Amino acid sequence: MTQTYDRQFPAPLAAAMACPFDYDGGDGVDFEPFPAFLSAVDTTDWIQAWTGNTEVDGDDFRVFGQDGTGGYAAFWLVRPGRVAAEQPIVFLGSEGETGVVARDLGDFLWLPADGFGPWEAVAPYGPDRTSHPQQGLTAIAERFAPDRRASAAAVIELATREFPDFGDVIAELCR
Repeated sequence: MTQTYDRQFPAPLAAAMACPFDYDGGDGVDFEPFPAFLSAVDTTDWIQAWTGNTEVDGDDFRVFGQDGTGGYAAFWLVRPGRVAAEQPIVFLGSEGETGVVARDLGDFLWLPADGFGPWEAVAPYGPDRTSHPQQGLTAIAERFAPDRRASAAAVIELATREFPDFGDVIAELCR
């Protein structure tokens, strides 16, 4: 699916990514936001390296940040004709972790507001799903997605339920 979207963040994502994430010595959120989406070339280089498949391109992803090990958070452009903000957000980790962490940007804003990053949302050995509200990120979520308020656990469950086959889709790309 080839789609052309602006490589600048939607305003709600830009606001959230400008807010500091509390790493708290490794007990907080392990997330490093980028100032803009990765370029198309860099995204293709990444997905080819991640999958070992030189035939795949990065057109279906808009990468906007990473965890400390280099796993990437991205919009997965799987909904034809819709802007990035209306697409699911996924994580592809450096150790092969994959998962859909939010159904769209409105849901995603509540994930960091509740003290979770993309890695924490998919890591089976990561922190529990206890809420750790973040005041600044909550204010951003309330501003841009007030009708979507949910705990991180609820955001993750809704995303997983809507896109249960994401891991299989990615596995099929791997060589």
